[in-house]
Amino acid sequence: MSDDYTPGDVGEGIPFIGAGPGDPGLLTVTGKQLVEDADLVVHAGSLVNSELLEAYCADAEQVNSVGKDLEELVPLMTEAYEEGRAVVRLHSGDPAIYGAALEQMDALESNGVPSYFVPGVTSAFAASATLGTQLTLNEVANHVAFTRPQGKTLSDEEDHISDFVGFGDVTTCIYLGTHAVAETMDRLLDDGHDPETPVAVVYHASWPDEDVIRGTIDTIGEQVEAAGYRASALVIIGEAATGAGYERSYLYGDWANERDDSSTTDE
Repeated sequence: MSDDYTPGDVGEGIPFIGAGPGDPGLLTVTGKQLVEDADLVVHAGSLVNSELLEAYCADAEQVNSVGKDLEELVPLMTEAYEEGRAVVRLHSGDPAIYGAALEQMDALESNGVPSYFVPGVTSAFAASATLGTQLTLNEVANHVAFTRPQGKTLSDEEDHISDFVGFGDVTTCIYLGTHAVAETMDRLLDDGHDPETPVAVVYHASWPDEDVIRGTIDTIGEQVEAAGYRASALVIIGEAATGAGYERSYLYGDWANERDDSSTTDE
């Protein structure tokens, strides 16, 4: 990647593009340009909406990366790039959030193949738009945590969901945890958190089959299990999930109005 590259530019090498949360309209302008011009698109399988692939990648060779390891993917992309083909690596959401992009990029670099990031819209942002709220709200939530629950790749000690919820003014966004919503909420209850703390679960944010479940730490586990969702949902814990209780910000308050008044003079 060149030193003067700026996200949004078309750079040299293989772009690692965030396809967004699902809706093809949430692909960035640069991402759309690159996939439309691609000869080979290596994509993240069903995590990338097939409508996006059909609309923008119909003329490209498409390879599903699911089930393929680095030893298969890197030579595939390297060979195509060295043949002069335009190669695109298409990740779901934004590759910077729970993606495995950098290890691919490092492996490509070791083969002499440059690469660069093209940001995408992550599912937490699509979920907040669906809920009609902000992840940060004045006097409600000053911080946002992107996290995941304990499991095969995360030990009990590395699970900090309870810590984030305990801060009170944090909106906690849980990725890769749909299957463990009930267990996660049980741990929060065992840790003494308020059972009435709001929780929203957005399944397939921005997809045609998007679904929203609203509840609390005490109720959301049973609600998600009743809906039958085991994957592909974003969990948001905190008062900001309701979009209520916030205070008017300085931006539109008296402080801002006074600044506007002081910048004008009577003629």
